[in-house]
Amino acid sequence: MNAQHHTHKTSPAVLSARALCKNFGGIMATQSVDLDIFEGDRHALIGPNGAGKTTLINLLTGVLTPSSGRIELLGHDISNLAPHLRVQRGLVRTFQINQLFLTMSPFETLTFVVSQRRGLATQWWSRLGQDKAVLERVQSLLEQFHLSDVCHQTSRQLSYGKQRLLEIAIALACEPKVLLLDEPVAGVPAGERDELLATVDQLPSDVSILLIEHDMDLVFSFAKQMTVLVNGGVLCSGEPAAIAKDDRVKEVYLGHGAVQGVPNE
Repeated sequence: MNAQHHTHKTSPAVLSARALCKNFGGIMATQSVDLDIFEGDRHALIGPNGAGKTTLINLLTGVLTPSSGRIELLGHDISNLAPHLRVQRGLVRTFQINQLFLTMSPFETLTFVVSQRRGLATQWWSRLGQDKAVLERVQSLLEQFHLSDVCHQTSRQLSYGKQRLLEIAIALACEPKVLLLDEPVAGVPAGERDELLATVDQLPSDVSILLIEHDMDLVFSFAKQMTVLVNGGVLCSGEPAAIAKDDRVKEVYLGHGAVQGVPNE
Protein backbone atom coordinates (compact mmCIF):
# COMPACT_ATOMS: atom_id res chain seq x y z
CA MET A 1 0.00 0.00 0.00
CA ASN A 2 2.65 2.51 1.05
CA ALA A 3 4.54 2.16 -2.19
CA GLN A 4 1.46 3.28 -4.08
CA HIS A 5 1.29 6.44 -2.05
CA HIS A 6 4.84 7.44 -2.95
CA THR A 7 4.00 7.27 -6.67
CA HIS A 8 1.27 9.93 -6.59
CA LYS A 9 3.41 12.56 -8.26
CA THR A 10 4.14 10.39 -11.29
CA SER A 11 0.95 8.38 -11.85
CA PRO A 12 -2.16 10.18 -13.10
CA ALA A 13 -5.19 10.37 -10.81
CA VAL A 14 -7.95 7.84 -11.51
CA LEU A 15 -10.55 10.42 -10.43
CA SER A 16 -9.96 14.15 -10.33
CA ALA A 17 -12.01 17.30 -9.85
CA ARG A 18 -10.74 20.69 -10.94
CA ALA A 19 -12.18 24.05 -9.84
CA LEU A 20 -15.52 22.34 -9.24
CA CYS A 21 -18.36 24.75 -8.39
CA LYS A 22 -22.06 24.28 -7.75
CA ASN A 23 -24.47 27.17 -7.16
CA PHE A 24 -28.00 26.81 -5.85
CA GLY A 25 -29.56 30.19 -6.51
CA GLY A 26 -27.14 32.62 -4.88
CA ILE A 27 -25.57 30.00 -2.63
CA MET A 28 -22.20 28.46 -3.47
CA ALA A 29 -22.59 24.88 -2.21
CA THR A 30 -19.29 23.80 -3.78
CA GLN A 31 -16.52 26.36 -4.17
CA SER A 32 -13.70 25.66 -6.59
CA VAL A 33 -12.92 22.19 -5.26
CA ASP A 34 -9.79 20.35 -6.43
CA LEU A 35 -9.59 16.65 -5.55
CA ASP A 36 -7.33 13.81 -6.74
CA ILE A 37 -7.90 10.12 -6.07
CA PHE A 38 -5.05 7.82 -7.12
CA GLU A 39 -5.01 4.10 -7.81
CA GLY A 40 -5.32 2.08 -4.61
CA ASP A 41 -6.07 5.19 -2.56
CA ARG A 42 -7.80 5.07 0.79
CA HIS A 43 -8.95 8.69 0.85
CA ALA A 44 -11.39 10.18 3.36
CA LEU A 45 -13.56 13.23 2.77
CA ILE A 46 -14.46 14.88 6.06
CA GLY A 47 -16.01 18.12 7.24
CA PRO A 48 -18.70 19.42 9.58
CA ASN A 49 -22.37 19.19 8.68
CA GLY A 50 -23.16 21.66 5.92
CA ALA A 51 -19.59 21.54 4.60
CA GLY A 52 -20.81 20.42 1.16
CA LYS A 53 -19.75 16.75 1.25
CA THR A 54 -23.07 15.48 -0.13
CA THR A 55 -23.12 18.08 -2.90
CA LEU A 56 -19.57 17.15 -3.90
CA ILE A 57 -20.39 13.42 -3.99
CA ASN A 58 -23.54 14.16 -6.03
CA LEU A 59 -21.39 16.11 -8.50
CA LEU A 60 -18.85 13.29 -8.76
CA THR A 61 -21.56 10.67 -9.32
CA GLY A 62 -23.62 12.74 -11.77
CA VAL A 63 -26.71 13.32 -9.63
CA LEU A 64 -25.90 17.03 -9.96
CA THR A 65 -24.29 18.88 -12.88
CA PRO A 66 -21.49 21.30 -11.98
CA SER A 67 -22.05 25.03 -12.49
CA SER A 68 -18.41 25.17 -13.56
CA GLY A 69 -15.25 23.09 -13.34
CA ARG A 70 -14.36 19.65 -14.57
CA ILE A 71 -14.42 15.99 -13.41
CA GLU A 72 -12.19 13.36 -14.99
CA LEU A 73 -12.33 9.58 -14.57
CA LEU A 74 -9.36 7.62 -15.93
CA GLY A 75 -8.37 10.66 -17.99
CA HIS A 76 -11.79 11.19 -19.59
CA ASP A 77 -14.02 14.20 -18.94
CA ILE A 78 -17.21 12.90 -17.28
CA SER A 79 -18.51 16.28 -16.03
CA ASN A 80 -21.80 15.90 -17.94
CA LEU A 81 -22.05 12.10 -18.14
CA ALA A 82 -25.24 10.42 -16.86
CA PRO A 83 -24.87 8.58 -13.50
CA HIS A 84 -25.37 5.06 -14.96
CA LEU A 85 -22.67 5.71 -17.56
CA ARG A 86 -20.27 6.72 -14.81
CA VAL A 87 -21.03 3.42 -13.08
CA GLN A 88 -20.29 1.55 -16.32
CA ARG A 89 -16.96 3.36 -16.54
CA GLY A 90 -16.07 2.32 -13.00
CA LEU A 91 -17.22 5.09 -10.65
CA VAL A 92 -19.57 3.43 -8.16
CA ARG A 93 -21.20 4.73 -5.00
CA THR A 94 -22.68 2.59 -2.25
CA PHE A 95 -26.40 3.20 -2.23
CA GLN A 96 -29.22 2.50 0.16
CA ILE A 97 -30.92 -0.79 -0.68
CA ASN A 98 -34.06 0.31 -2.50
CA GLN A 99 -37.50 -1.27 -2.63
CA LEU A 100 -36.62 -3.55 -5.53
CA PHE A 101 -33.95 -5.31 -3.50
CA LEU A 102 -35.89 -5.59 -0.24
CA THR A 103 -37.99 -8.46 -1.58
CA MET A 104 -34.96 -10.21 -3.10
CA SER A 105 -32.31 -12.25 -1.35
CA PRO A 106 -28.61 -11.31 -1.36
CA PHE A 107 -28.04 -14.25 -3.72
CA GLU A 108 -30.67 -13.02 -6.19
CA THR A 109 -29.58 -9.40 -5.91
CA LEU A 110 -25.90 -10.13 -6.54
CA THR A 111 -26.73 -12.56 -9.34
CA PHE A 112 -28.75 -9.80 -10.98
CA VAL A 113 -26.01 -7.16 -10.59
CA VAL A 114 -23.18 -9.45 -11.74
CA SER A 115 -25.27 -10.67 -14.71
CA GLN A 116 -26.13 -7.11 -15.66
CA ARG A 117 -22.48 -6.09 -15.43
CA ARG A 118 -21.61 -8.93 -17.85
CA GLY A 119 -24.41 -8.10 -20.28
CA LEU A 120 -26.53 -11.13 -19.35
CA ALA A 121 -29.33 -9.35 -17.51
CA THR A 122 -31.98 -9.98 -20.18
CA GLN A 123 -31.72 -13.72 -19.59
CA TRP A 124 -31.63 -13.38 -15.84
CA TRP A 125 -35.03 -14.55 -14.65
CA SER A 126 -35.09 -17.62 -16.87
CA ARG A 127 -31.46 -18.57 -16.33
CA LEU A 128 -30.85 -17.57 -12.73
CA GLY A 129 -27.59 -19.05 -11.55
CA GLN A 130 -26.95 -21.13 -14.66
CA ASP A 131 -23.91 -19.16 -15.79
CA LYS A 132 -20.91 -20.73 -14.06
CA ALA A 133 -18.72 -17.61 -14.07
CA VAL A 134 -21.56 -15.50 -12.65
CA LEU A 135 -22.27 -18.10 -9.97
CA GLU A 136 -18.61 -18.26 -8.93
CA ARG A 137 -18.39 -14.48 -8.66
CA VAL A 138 -21.61 -14.33 -6.60
CA GLN A 139 -20.42 -17.07 -4.21
CA SER A 140 -17.12 -15.26 -3.81
CA LEU A 141 -18.88 -11.97 -2.98
CA LEU A 142 -21.23 -13.71 -0.52
CA GLU A 143 -18.22 -15.18 1.30
CA GLN A 144 -16.18 -11.98 1.21
CA PHE A 145 -19.05 -9.98 2.74
CA HIS A 146 -20.10 -12.58 5.32
CA LEU A 147 -23.48 -13.11 3.65
CA SER A 148 -23.31 -16.83 2.80
CA ASP A 149 -25.36 -17.87 5.84
CA VAL A 150 -28.16 -15.38 5.03
CA CYS A 151 -27.93 -15.49 1.24
CA HIS A 152 -31.48 -16.84 0.74
CA GLN A 153 -33.25 -14.54 3.20
CA THR A 154 -34.97 -11.49 1.76
CA SER A 155 -32.92 -8.33 2.21
CA ARG A 156 -35.56 -6.78 4.50
CA GLN A 157 -35.02 -9.68 6.95
CA LEU A 158 -31.31 -8.95 7.28
CA SER A 159 -29.84 -7.11 10.25
CA TYR A 160 -28.82 -3.54 9.53
CA GLY A 161 -25.13 -4.44 9.54
CA LYS A 162 -25.73 -7.21 6.98
CA GLN A 163 -27.74 -4.78 4.85
CA ARG A 164 -24.77 -2.42 4.80
CA LEU A 165 -22.48 -5.32 3.88
CA LEU A 166 -24.83 -6.22 1.02
CA GLU A 167 -24.81 -2.61 -0.11
CA ILE A 168 -21.00 -2.65 -0.39
CA ALA A 169 -21.11 -6.08 -2.07
CA ILE A 170 -23.52 -4.69 -4.69
CA ALA A 171 -21.16 -1.78 -5.33
CA LEU A 172 -18.18 -4.14 -5.68
CA ALA A 173 -20.18 -6.40 -8.02
CA CYS A 174 -20.27 -3.41 -10.39
CA GLU A 175 -16.47 -3.78 -10.71
CA PRO A 176 -15.53 -0.24 -9.69
CA LYS A 177 -12.21 1.44 -10.36
CA VAL A 178 -13.26 4.06 -7.81
CA LEU A 179 -15.64 3.22 -4.96
CA LEU A 180 -17.37 6.03 -3.08
CA LEU A 181 -18.05 4.56 0.32
CA ASP A 182 -20.86 6.65 1.75
CA GLU A 183 -20.97 6.53 5.57
CA PRO A 184 -20.70 2.72 5.73
CA VAL A 185 -21.13 2.45 9.51
CA ALA A 186 -23.93 5.02 9.91
CA GLY A 187 -26.68 3.49 12.06
CA VAL A 188 -24.91 0.14 12.44
CA PRO A 189 -25.13 -1.21 16.02
CA ALA A 190 -21.86 -1.55 17.93
CA GLY A 191 -22.00 -5.36 17.83
CA GLU A 192 -21.98 -5.42 14.03
CA ARG A 193 -19.45 -2.68 13.41
CA ASP A 194 -16.30 -4.80 13.72
CA GLU A 195 -17.37 -7.21 10.97
CA LEU A 196 -18.22 -4.28 8.72
CA LEU A 197 -14.95 -2.44 9.41
CA ALA A 198 -12.88 -5.58 8.86
CA THR A 199 -14.63 -6.14 5.53
CA VAL A 200 -14.08 -2.57 4.42
CA ASP A 201 -10.43 -2.94 5.41
CA GLN A 202 -10.07 -5.97 3.14
CA LEU A 203 -11.53 -4.42 -0.01
CA PRO A 204 -9.30 -5.07 -3.06
CA SER A 205 -6.18 -2.90 -3.00
CA ASP A 206 -6.50 -1.95 -6.67
CA VAL A 207 -9.93 -0.37 -6.06
CA SER A 208 -9.49 3.30 -5.13
CA ILE A 209 -11.76 4.28 -2.27
CA LEU A 210 -13.15 7.67 -1.32
CA LEU A 211 -14.72 7.37 2.13
CA ILE A 212 -17.32 9.89 3.33
CA GLU A 213 -17.68 9.41 7.05
CA HIS A 214 -18.52 11.18 10.34
CA ASP A 215 -16.88 8.52 12.51
CA MET A 216 -13.39 9.87 13.15
CA ASP A 217 -12.10 6.59 14.61
CA LEU A 218 -12.94 4.87 11.33
CA VAL A 219 -11.54 7.74 9.26
CA PHE A 220 -8.18 7.75 11.02
CA SER A 221 -7.82 3.96 11.05
CA PHE A 222 -8.74 3.63 7.35
CA ALA A 223 -7.53 6.66 5.44
CA LYS A 224 -4.05 7.20 4.03
CA GLN A 225 -5.05 10.59 2.63
CA MET A 226 -7.68 13.06 3.79
CA THR A 227 -9.45 16.11 2.41
CA VAL A 228 -11.23 18.48 4.77
CA LEU A 229 -14.19 20.36 3.32
CA VAL A 230 -15.55 23.52 4.97
CA ASN A 231 -18.23 25.84 3.59
CA GLY A 232 -18.10 24.09 0.22
CA GLY A 233 -14.35 24.52 -0.26
CA VAL A 234 -11.22 22.49 0.51
CA LEU A 235 -9.68 23.64 3.79
CA CYS A 236 -6.71 21.28 3.50
CA SER A 237 -5.57 17.89 2.17
CA GLY A 238 -2.87 15.55 3.35
CA GLU A 239 -1.94 12.52 5.42
CA PRO A 240 -4.02 11.85 8.56
CA ALA A 241 -1.20 12.67 10.98
CA ALA A 242 -0.78 16.14 9.47
CA ILE A 243 -4.55 16.74 9.33
CA ALA A 244 -4.93 15.75 13.00
CA LYS A 245 -2.35 18.36 14.03
CA ASP A 246 -3.74 21.13 11.83
CA ASP A 247 -4.99 23.99 14.00
CA ARG A 248 -7.51 25.10 11.35
CA VAL A 249 -9.09 21.64 11.37
CA LYS A 250 -9.28 21.57 15.18
CA GLU A 251 -10.87 25.01 15.16
CA VAL A 252 -13.49 24.03 12.58
CA TYR A 253 -14.50 20.91 14.47
CA LEU A 254 -14.44 22.51 17.91
CA GLY A 255 -16.47 25.37 16.51
CA HIS A 256 -19.12 22.87 15.45
CA GLY A 257 -19.47 21.22 18.84
CA ALA A 258 -17.03 18.40 18.27
CA VAL A 259 -16.27 16.15 21.19
CA GLN A 260 -12.83 14.46 21.23
CA GLY A 261 -12.39 15.04 17.52
CA VAL A 262 -15.75 13.55 16.59
CA PRO A 263 -18.21 15.97 14.99
CA ASN A 264 -21.79 15.93 16.20
CA GLU A 265 -24.31 14.39 13.84
